[in-house]
Amino acid sequence: MAFTLPDAADADSPLKAEELQVLRAQYEKEGFYVGVQTKFNYAWGLIKSSSRNEQQEGVRLLSDIFRTAPERRRECLYYLALGNYKLGNYAEARRYNDLLLEHEPANLQASSLRDLIDDKVAKEGLMGVAILSGVAIAAGVVGGMLFRGAKRR
Repeated sequence: MAFTLPDAADADSPLKAEELQVLRAQYEKEGFYVGVQTKFNYAWGLIKSSSRNEQQEGVRLLSDIFRTAPERRRECLYYLALGNYKLGNYAEARRYNDLLLEHEPANLQASSLRDLIDDKVAKEGLMGVAILSGVAIAAGVVGGMLFRGAKRR
């Protein structure tokens, strides 16, 4: 039986409220002197959340770790990419994920996330094209009707 890493879709399964509360309680207990690992664990739990506000807080905490703890940057890259993906910040997600893949080209989680980001960007791009096409067609129909109406006078 082969061991497989969880793919990026695993982030769509949030922690149970009690599990997140354990991480939150530890983070709050440490207060001003919160350790990097405690902050990372809490940020990870927040990123997995289905609450946008919690996801934003998770990204904020990870960004802080990324800035202040150079030895933990590699660990932060994947979850910063994932958090930004979940928030719809696809350019940021891609930037962090690409940085990770530069250092670890065989990282299966990052490869899976890259595929998710690319799919979402493509779908949203197609949606934008469809909306613009619909607006252009509607404008053409209205313009044609106005033009015909003006011709008849």
